Amino acid sequence: MNPEPAHPVIDVHVLLRDGDRILLSQRGAPYGYGRWHTPSGKLDRGESLSAGATRELLEETGIRVDPQHLHLVHVVHHRQDDAGERIGFFFLATEWSGDPVNREPTKCLRLEWFSVHDLPEDVIEYPKEGLMGYLKGGGSLTEHGWV
Repeated sequence: MNPEPAHPVIDVHVLLRDGDRILLSQRGAPYGYGRWHTPSGKLDRGESLSAGATRELLEETGIRVDPQHLHLVHVVHHRQDDAGERIGFFFLATEWSGDPVNREPTKCLRLEWFSVHDLPEDVIEYPKEGLMGYLKGGGSLTEHGWV
């Protein structure tokens, strides 16, 4: 008998960096309430990774970025629990327009810039793996939660 093929959720995360600072959102929804996360969301069926990342960034923060100005910097294969797994693609926005605004107040408590040298301690583990993978530059893939 062949094992069942994986059906991971595909997530897109956007790292918005301004010099030494990076933008994070504080969760207001039940998952990770009060903890920090990167602007992100699930990829829609029929949508390219860069189009999904562009859409999610605009929906959450009002920031506009051309998909050509997104650079893939890390991938995280995350085992959420026995029933689910996720693959997160982390993009760095190299050029954008606008000022960040919390456009989803029912899901996000606030947006805040943090120094990459002084990140909050309570970043949710899954997006933290992608963020740290990018900042440390130690490879392109992290497998999280599989041990």
